[in-house]
Amino acid sequence: MDIFTRSLWIGTAMFLIVSFIKNKSKTKQALKMALGMGKGMLGSILSIIFLIGLLLTLLPPQEIALFFGKQSLFIATVASAALGTITLVPAFIAFPLVGTLVDSGVSAVPAAAFLTTLTMVGIVTFPLEKRAFGIKFALTRNGLSFIFAMIIALILGVIL
Repeated sequence: MDIFTRSLWIGTAMFLIVSFIKNKSKTKQALKMALGMGKGMLGSILSIIFLIGLLLTLLPPQEIALFFGKQSLFIATVASAALGTITLVPAFIAFPLVGTLVDSGVSAVPAAAFLTTLTMVGIVTFPLEKRAFGIKFALTRNGLSFIFAMIIALILGVIL
């Protein structure tokens, strides 16, 4: 476990202790609610992990890296960004997935484009977003998110 993860665990434990000291009943109630929400999401989380594992078995990261390696950087970036917009994966799964792709040889720019569109742009959730907020808002938010995702990818390409 790296130092960042350890510090998050330690910080979380410290804040939980402080919360218990301030108000034991509210802290217990919050923990019960969190456990209930976690149980409710467990099926979805496990199915997503299973599907990603199946996908990576059928299409190994090395094959994905080989595909993106054969393309020009621009085409690889646009293709990975497009793939990220139509895929619905939670961020806590997206980060390790992209890490696996980078370890397999995918360039940082397409990987960043995939990750940022994966977490910021939602074609799959567009109908729900349109219904809740209206089409103008949904189109504007998704369009701007795609543009900013590409800018982030390009900036990361320059930095790395």
